[in-house]
Amino acid sequence: MRNTAVIMNDGVNYLLEKMGALETEAFISHILKEPFDYTKWSKNLYSGLSLRDLNSKAAEFVKNNYEKPENVKKTTPKILN
Repeated sequence: MRNTAVIMNDGVNYLLEKMGALETEAFISHILKEPFDYTKWSKNLYSGLSLRDLNSKAAEFVKNNYEKPENVKKTTPKILN
């Protein structure tokens, strides 16, 4: 597993990329101010969905968010001298 500093850095960079600086700051501020139990929240996240519906949503997410192998550019790594 990666260390905490790397995980936090990647997380903030992801938030900045997806939401911009202002909304990232607001999000972090809310997380720090309000008690939030992620484990409890995640247990109820999909409680109303059947396994079939959950699988369909997961497949749709993958289809819309990941590049297809045939679209990925193949590159040769550069060797530093």
